[in-house]
Amino acid sequence: MKGRVNHPLSGRGRRGPGQATGNSQVKPLNMRVGIDTGGTFTDFVFFDGEHLGTHKVLSTPHDPSQAIVKGLNNICGERLKDLEVVHGTTVATNTLLERKGARVALITTKGFEDVIEIGRQNREKLYDLFWEPREPLVKRELRFGVRERTSFDGKILVKVNQEDIESLLKKIEKLNVQGIAISFLHSYINPGNEEKVEKLLGKTGIPISTSSRILPEFREYERTS
Repeated sequence: MKGRVNHPLSGRGRRGPGQATGNSQVKPLNMRVGIDTGGTFTDFVFFDGEHLGTHKVLSTPHDPSQAIVKGLNNICGERLKDLEVVHGTTVATNTLLERKGARVALITTKGFEDVIEIGRQNREKLYDLFWEPREPLVKRELRFGVRERTSFDGKILVKVNQEDIESLLKKIEKLNVQGIAISFLHSYINPGNEEKVEKLLGKTGIPISTSSRILPEFREYERTS
């Protein structure tokens, strides 16, 4: 049942450690809590050293932390001395699958703007002539190529041109994007060009993510997507 705490601390069943009885002093609890934030419900599994319990509250999509705080308060109130939390969520996965994320501009090495759409050959129906590809994470009109190049061993062959980035900045400011993603060739071994573009675009105030910081691994499609 939504909002119900299945645990002795809820007042149902026998008393758990730290539960007040009459005028007795409330003992602090040491507890481990696992939290799963979903689109509809936020679920809790917790262990206080003796008892294993579960709890469920409605999620708060506008601010997932509100449901987490509410659930923790329902479970133990202010009776915690120490709390270990493990948190997982399907919210980000659902956002990607449903294509409901922020409007993002992608900046990549010139000539590689379509890597994120081309993907790889591992399709469910390799020989299906009528197979329809999934909608790319970033639409074509929001993907931009920049003249730059880093070699496989990390040597910067072509440095980022500041004038190019300033021109790109003007275009991005007109697109009403909510985020900027930067993914250059071989940036996992030398992020210099990515970091320079990030710095130049920082004046926009738009959140910026660089592939070299989030996933510094080889293969552009996987790192970008």
